[in-house]
Amino acid sequence: MNLLTNLPPELEFEHLIWQQDIRYIAGIDEAGRGPLAGPVVAAAVIFEPYTHIEGVKDSKQLSPDQRERLYHQIVQTALSFGIGIVDAREIDRINIRQATFKAMRMAVGRLRIRPQYLLIDGEELPENIFPQEALVSGDTRSFTIAAASILAKVTRDRLMMECHEKYPQYGFHRHKGYGTAQHREMIIKYGPCPIHRRTFLRKLLEEPPTGDSRAD
Repeated sequence: MNLLTNLPPELEFEHLIWQQDIRYIAGIDEAGRGPLAGPVVAAAVIFEPYTHIEGVKDSKQLSPDQRERLYHQIVQTALSFGIGIVDAREIDRINIRQATFKAMRMAVGRLRIRPQYLLIDGEELPENIFPQEALVSGDTRSFTIAAASILAKVTRDRLMMECHEKYPQYGFHRHKGYGTAQHREMIIKYGPCPIHRRTFLRKLLEEPPTGDSRAD
């Protein structure tokens, strides 16, 4: 952790907000919008202004070992963080977009510090309880959002490893629920299990398999 005088590019958005005398910025991101199985997980995290952790970037650009190491650094350094989890049944009931918003609200609600501003990857929350800004590809442009992406991804991967223990035939430990060729074959062979998203299973016929890299 460093409190920097030379501002890195990934703190530029935060810097503009801190200059407005706003201290508590919550970065928010999710993991698991696209898989055929498992929950969608959102994370919210707040740091002391100008905090920076070397190596934090979009979780998809990191190896599992790097994410685990950075996860621990983020949790130890953050002023507060919160996690929201919405399961497959709820995703089927309210749709993935609304489930993602719900997970994000849960994550914000579990922060010990009330945020003054939200930086969100991709899309703003429909309600305006807090001032907020959505950044397209925010996990590659904002340190705080990138940190949230790591928290969300590591949490979800751990949950999918637990699911593998319960339903080992699907190989969740490898693909984390994404629509890989192997995962599709196992669904066809064994049928869906309780953590499969029924509304997503049509992707078996409509879309080509995804690569394993998204699950890493």
